[in-house]
Amino acid sequence: MARQPTACLVLADGTVFYGQGFGATGEVVAELVFNTAMTGYQEIMTDPSYASQIVTFTFPHIGNTGITPEDDEAPDPVASGIVIRWDPTEPSNWRASGPLQDWMQRRGRIGIGGVDTRRLTRAIRQQGAPHVVLAHDPDGKFDLEAMIARARGWKGLVGLDLARDVSCRQSYRWEEGRWEWNAGFGAKPEGKPFKVVALDYGAKRNILRSLVSHGADVTVMPATATAEEVLAHEPEGVFLSNGPGDPAATGEYAVPMIQELLNRDLPIFGICLGHQMLALALGAKTVKMSHGHHGANHPVRDVETGKVEITSMNHGFAVDSQTLPQGVIETHVSLFDGSNCGIRVDGKPVFSVQHHPEASPGPQDSTYLFRRFVDSMGRQRS
Repeated sequence: MARQPTACLVLADGTVFYGQGFGATGEVVAELVFNTAMTGYQEIMTDPSYASQIVTFTFPHIGNTGITPEDDEAPDPVASGIVIRWDPTEPSNWRASGPLQDWMQRRGRIGIGGVDTRRLTRAIRQQGAPHVVLAHDPDGKFDLEAMIARARGWKGLVGLDLARDVSCRQSYRWEEGRWEWNAGFGAKPEGKPFKVVALDYGAKRNILRSLVSHGADVTVMPATATAEEVLAHEPEGVFLSNGPGDPAATGEYAVPMIQELLNRDLPIFGICLGHQMLALALGAKTVKMSHGHHGANHPVRDVETGKVEITSMNHGFAVDSQTLPQGVIETHVSLFDGSNCGIRVDGKPVFSVQHHPEASPGPQDSTYLFRRFVDSMGRQRS
């Protein structure tokens, strides 16, 4: 006997998907994207780069590893909701502290199961990331006309600065290293670590841990920090973090600050939104992608070495490689669509990538980039 739907997903074009709700009740409007990763749903839900987005998982068994507090990338989930093929799987992992659905209910996030995610993913690929409304009502009562109107009326991510919303409010020190088997999180480096200021546009915890584990003494600063405030910490290097929203909107206050830092010849390393911020500061432009890149299996080619890396990605905007100015070299490209995935400044210790080298739970092909950043600070120090 068919169960009565307790949740529905409404696209702006009027398409409706019914299913079984879990997590919090209520209604939310957001952009819908799909993610092809087979693991890491908790890290995805807590990645600040997913602000104002609902994630459709192409892998059908979500919930099988439960929830582990150590795996949160932010204090609370940031993604607005999730869409999955089956009802959440019961946890079967020795690290799990509870099931996904209970965690989502406590944290106020909506989920829907029983959806034909293959059909939904095809629609996103063919038509672009749609504006949607996701609702969960145990009684199965939905005002579809109002939901469609709300989805159509939402302005979307273009022109939206979300980094300010997810950034820290005041500076703080980060001293925790990467998690290691049978040892837990690593300690801060001994000796004389490199002083790094990390600009928080929505930084994932594992990025900060990776910096520490590679020998950095990390001070995290808000996205709106000025160059004067950054330089007051006397950094040996500056890191530009990942984050959500339209890079051009965040760039209104971030780009002038980065341009001032570029004049100081400091080593600078950017990831994701930080990559886009650096490109804008150097004179390039960014564009909104049709459906973006979201997954842990994206092949990226290092243009300078020919090496292919399997990477983790999460972005809906990209740097337009055709607008890179003279002296800014494209270092990485996506093998899916040829879009830009990395740049460096000729003759300066300044570089960035679109993908996530800190990826947790993986892949780890690109972690060498943290070593490259630390080595550039070592050369400057010597």
